[in-house]
Amino acid sequence: MDLQTPIEQISRVGPAYQKRLKNLGIQTVGDLLFHFPHRYEDFSNLIPISQTEEGGPFSVQGKIADIKMFRAFRRKMMLTQATIEDETGKIKALWFNQPYLVNTLKKGTLVCLAGKVKGKKSSKYFSSPAYEKIENCKLEIENSDLTHTGRLVPIYPETEGLSSKWLRFIVKPLLSQQKNIPESLPENIIKKYGFLPIRKAIQQIHFPDSFKEAELARKRFAFEELFNLAIFVLRERLKLAKEKARAMPINLDLMKEFIANLPFKLTDAQKKSVWQILKDLEKPRPMNRLLEGDVGSGKTVVAAMAALNVVKNGQQVAFLAPTEILANQHFQKLSELLKSFNLKIGLLAGRKKILRQAQDESQFDILIGTHALLQDKVKFEKLALVVIDEQHRFGTEQRAKLFRQKDFIPHLLSMTATPIPRTLSLTVYGDLDLSVIDELPKGRKKIITKIIRPKDKKATYEFIRQQVKEGRQAFAICPRIDPPKIDPRRSDLLGEIGSQNMRALSWYDVKAVKQEYEKLSKEIFPDLRIGMLHGKMKSQEKENAMQEFKEKIIDILVSTSVVEVGVDIPNASVMMIEGSEKFGLAQLHQFRGRVGRAEHQSYCFLFVDTPGVVYNRRLKALITCENGFELAEKDLQIRGPGDFTGQRQWGIPDLAMASLSDSVLVSKARNEAKEILTEDPELKKYPELLRRAEQFKAKIHLE
Repeated sequence: MDLQTPIEQISRVGPAYQKRLKNLGIQTVGDLLFHFPHRYEDFSNLIPISQTEEGGPFSVQGKIADIKMFRAFRRKMMLTQATIEDETGKIKALWFNQPYLVNTLKKGTLVCLAGKVKGKKSSKYFSSPAYEKIENCKLEIENSDLTHTGRLVPIYPETEGLSSKWLRFIVKPLLSQQKNIPESLPENIIKKYGFLPIRKAIQQIHFPDSFKEAELARKRFAFEELFNLAIFVLRERLKLAKEKARAMPINLDLMKEFIANLPFKLTDAQKKSVWQILKDLEKPRPMNRLLEGDVGSGKTVVAAMAALNVVKNGQQVAFLAPTEILANQHFQKLSELLKSFNLKIGLLAGRKKILRQAQDESQFDILIGTHALLQDKVKFEKLALVVIDEQHRFGTEQRAKLFRQKDFIPHLLSMTATPIPRTLSLTVYGDLDLSVIDELPKGRKKIITKIIRPKDKKATYEFIRQQVKEGRQAFAICPRIDPPKIDPRRSDLLGEIGSQNMRALSWYDVKAVKQEYEKLSKEIFPDLRIGMLHGKMKSQEKENAMQEFKEKIIDILVSTSVVEVGVDIPNASVMMIEGSEKFGLAQLHQFRGRVGRAEHQSYCFLFVDTPGVVYNRRLKALITCENGFELAEKDLQIRGPGDFTGQRQWGIPDLAMASLSDSVLVSKARNEAKEILTEDPELKKYPELLRRAEQFKAKIHLE
């Protein structure tokens, strides 16, 4: 059995478990062995029963002297109580709602228990301890002989019906069967950085002898994942350089005319970004550029200039947006910006189709839309530029497949309003060139941001009412659409386990949009006009809600995160965010960017509802940081890159994501990848590295 062996051939892994493993992307023995723990329970403190005391965790070995089951007084749950004894003493163990243990841990069974101890002296007991049966009851037993107790115990990323205990049960024997795991890192890199060899590293990351060994293994694999990621993006860049695109000469007179028609002055950052993009478009190879700018920095104007230059070169432009709302807004904005240039501009979003001065999609100059643009029936005759706004990224092969025009592929301009930390841009975005708009248009007032405690809500509501009376409008953001279904069984938990379940229950108090709409319209602001917007509404309903808000028919719009990107309502001066502690920092900044787009002073109110919530560094950072770039770095430091990017959507391995805040490790991995690809672009000297890189490529997605 080797790394390529399908999971179907692993003993004790039946069809049900095979399905669950595949839900985690695990298809082979190799996938399973490279499904690393994300933390460890320290059950290594193996002591005699007499030495246990309140606290822990501790591990003990002994014999089941007695075990019984009974119903908790006044509670709808069964308790299982066992007495464990060794040569030094006795201690009780208590489990909740696990009646099967009476048959599993019978009297006389030798076990090792691990967990925290509660109570003192004769009343002390293990609360819901981990357990495993053992062959003998000697305290001298080697920790390495144990799997679930008496050692550093791995805790894995899980899915429903697939516990860490089961994974440990399967992985441990597989490790002993793998004698010849091929080394994927070049030998010189292993020696240069003192990395553990792969066989030892895999053993130590799953079942480490110490935290030090676990960290050494984790560092090796973190480097390897970053290295593979760097290999991937740099090879994509090399591949793109071999492709052909239509060269778009710069029409300087046209650009000057466009700028002269603007009702505002371009910032220096906008001018620089436009020039970088236009110079890329001049070349006969495809542009692959990311335009990064804070909310409200004027990215659309820059994209409009690039589009205009392409159209006046006799070619077409496609403009992709993530939502119908944003696509419609881009259509209106570009139509306004380019109205004096007699262009055929179209909109294709869902069922909505608007074509100006053109009979069908093939005749447009600029076509704006959602994924509806990618349908086979949408034909492009001379597509030379694709602009993608937020959330969508396409690799070279995807782009070639979707947009190839005979022997050419179009230039690509991606835009994002989420400022990207440097380490992230070097890796995840390493195949793109970067243009940054790091200044806001002149005259923008700083948005006043405040954390609102429950006791201050009433005064804040009155302030918002006054803003509306003065002619302004407000957003009210909620994290969910519908209230979650509460399992009534979970409300009967005992104190011992109630605290650990509070985290799982924390979302139960989250404001739902529908609930908030009812509350605001009937209780708080019955005198104002309240609207509602969320992703489950029909397209026409969403459009109507936004139109009424734009036309000031609605005073306060209650919404989910659907307004996070792109929605532009200059008259809105208040952003009110319920359950703000439950949002990421970058997301909160995006919300805040929906206001402050006109001459009026604007406000962002961060409502915190969690009892006893500490106004943590994230929320305070939002108050002190004025721009998204500073904020992005802060968010990366505080929460880590996984939370910052949402790695599950990116398809990037966990360890690589977790290591993106380590700029030194990122630079080392990227430099080593550059050096190898410069010497050997096809990786002919590194067959195992090529195999791993191709394997990595098959799994990664950057949209």
